Amino acid sequence: MDRIVDLDEVAKVLAGQTVGWRSAGFEVGQVTWRDAEASWPQSLETDRARVHDPESVGVVISGPGEAELSVVLFRGGWADVDFVARLDDSGSLPASDIASASDFETRMNQWVARAFGVRGSVQ
Repeated sequence: MDRIVDLDEVAKVLAGQTVGWRSAGFEVGQVTWRDAEASWPQSLETDRARVHDPESVGVVISGPGEAELSVVLFRGGWADVDFVARLDDSGSLPASDIASASDFETRMNQWVARAFGVRGSVQ
């Protein structure tokens, strides 16, 4: 898999946004990592030091009314983005051609807004 996005930079973006999300009343799970060199089935790690060759980084954010956003970004520049805003409003969001950590940050703000009904960046 090509290395399009620096996942360590993305983790810094997530760390920087976590304070704002928590201040807004969201619960933010631990960042998880998957190691490309780990044997199958690859387990998720919360300790970056245990991951030699990061393939993905992910986080789950929970909000009011059981709303939830799950994002897993792959170093190849795409993400799996799933959300539940309400029982009748859930699904996957488009997430391809992510070119950098700053691009990811912009999109993350959009995904948070979609899942939790907030406008703009929560910081």
